[in-house]
Amino acid sequence: MKTDSLFYRLFQRSPSIFFELIGQTAGEASNYEFRSVEIKQTAFRIDGVLLPTGTANRPVYFSEVQFQKDPYLYHRFFAELFLYLDQHPATHDWQGILIYPSRNLEPDQTRLHQVLLDSPQVRRIYLNELGEAASLPLGLGLVKLIIEPEATAPEQAKQLIRRSQQENVGGISDQEIIDLIETIIVYKFTSLNWREIRTMLGLDLIKHTRAYQEAVEEGRQEGRQEGLQKGRQEGLQEVVENLLRVRFGSLDEELTSVAQALVNLPPAEFTPLLFQLSREELLDWFGRKP
Repeated sequence: MKTDSLFYRLFQRSPSIFFELIGQTAGEASNYEFRSVEIKQTAFRIDGVLLPTGTANRPVYFSEVQFQKDPYLYHRFFAELFLYLDQHPATHDWQGILIYPSRNLEPDQTRLHQVLLDSPQVRRIYLNELGEAASLPLGLGLVKLIIEPEATAPEQAKQLIRRSQQENVGGISDQEIIDLIETIIVYKFTSLNWREIRTMLGLDLIKHTRAYQEAVEEGRQEGRQEGLQKGRQEGLQEVVENLLRVRFGSLDEELTSVAQALVNLPPAEFTPLLFQLSREELLDWFGRKP
């Protein structure tokens, strides 16, 4: 599964999870936004950057999630980081955060970058050393679910769903937490269909997702729900566009094309795609990625 996209989705939905992961207070998240940053005139794109909002003098955080052995990881990571600083000389300070499932996936040769790795400005986090999920804050429990073995992941997911009814994760609702849990389980169990996953977790996942509920409610308010129920193509198009807006914000030309393609599929097929795939994956799915 594409673990990096899952992590970046978690951090985008709730930057407080990122700050809890690096041992800072969740309240620091209110001063940041999570973005993907392209470095001009290069082939580099840094997927996980937390940029300070406002004018406060706070560090920029560069995060890298690595779930496979890459001997050139540090070459690339620090090259991208310092190219960013070269193009943004007004940056107040920086922190580099490298996230591994375990220590054995670190590059073996670190001599060229050891002075940076030993610096207090660089931190390496090993998810299998965070502790038991039950003893962690809910946000970090979501992070641990990504590396949970398949044998225990369903029960762990159900426990997190139960906890979401009593505990908060900064910036997101309990329904958004369920959305994230669904996505993690769908990526983890690629051989199962949506109905089997729904049964595994003991819920009607589609109808309980925040995006589905908000889109249907908006369609109902604007008289679109009737069009959906009657199977009218125009009503279905409206609801699909609402779902895309809830997930990705305003629609551009690419997402509008995706919506038009989705309505040609039965709802039972396009609904899992909407909740399972990121924007980039949807564009890839329909062959429209530039």
